[in-house]
Amino acid sequence: MRVRALAAAFAVTVSHQTGYPIIGAILFPVGFVMLYLLGFDLLTGVFVLTPLALIDRRPGVTVSGILKNWGLVFAGNFLGAFTVAVMMAIVFTNGFSTEPNAVGKTIAGIGEARTLGYKEFGAAGMLTLFIRGMLCNWMVSTGVVGAMISTSVSGKAIAMWMPIMVFFGMTFEHSVVNMFLFPSALLMGGGFSVMDYLIWTEIPTVVGNLIGGLAFTGLTLYSTHLKTAPKRAIPVAARG
Repeated sequence: MRVRALAAAFAVTVSHQTGYPIIGAILFPVGFVMLYLLGFDLLTGVFVLTPLALIDRRPGVTVSGILKNWGLVFAGNFLGAFTVAVMMAIVFTNGFSTEPNAVGKTIAGIGEARTLGYKEFGAAGMLTLFIRGMLCNWMVSTGVVGAMISTSVSGKAIAMWMPIMVFFGMTFEHSVVNMFLFPSALLMGGGFSVMDYLIWTEIPTVVGNLIGGLAFTGLTLYSTHLKTAPKRAIPVAARG
C-alpha cells in the first residue's frame, strides 16, 4: 500500500504544480498498476473477490476466513499508508521544523475541506460520502477485474488505468487512499479531529466501497458470466 499512498502524494503534487487536477488523475493510476503487478492486495479488491469465492463454494473459503482476510488487508493497508503519511509530512515540513510547503498545505486543505464539508450537511453529507464510496469501488474493482483479463503487462496496465483515472478525476472516496490523505493532513495541521476522520470519512467510505464494489462489479459479473462459464465440478467436501 505504500506504493499507492506515494502515488497519491505524487498526483496531488503534479496537480498543484500544473494547476490542472486532470493531469494528476491521469498519472495517479501508476501506483495501482505497480501494486497489482507486484501481486499485493488492496482492501477494495478483496471486498469484491473473496465474497465471490464463498458464493461460488470454493473449497476452504469460509465467512470467518473472509473476515480474517479483510482484517489483515485493512491493517496492512493502513500501516503502509500511515507510514508514507508520516514520511511525506516530514518531507513537506522539513522534519516538522517549518510550516508545510505548498503541496503539504494542499493536502491538509483537502482533508479539512472534505471531512468538515460532509459533517456540515449531517445525514445528507453522510449519504453523499457513502455514494461516493460506492462509485469509487465500482471503478476500482473494475480495474482489479480488468487486470485479470489480459496476459500481457501492457494489457493489464491499460485495463487498470482507465477506471482508476475516472475515480480519481471524479474525486470519489477510496478508503485506502484516505488512509494516507487524512492522517497526512492531520500531521500537517488540518483543522479536524481523528474522530472526524473516522466518522465523516473512513468508516462510511469503507462501507460504501464494500457495497459498491460487490454490487456493481462482483455480483453483476458473476451473475452474468456464471451461465456462460464452463461447468465446474464441486468437490463433495465443499457441498457439505
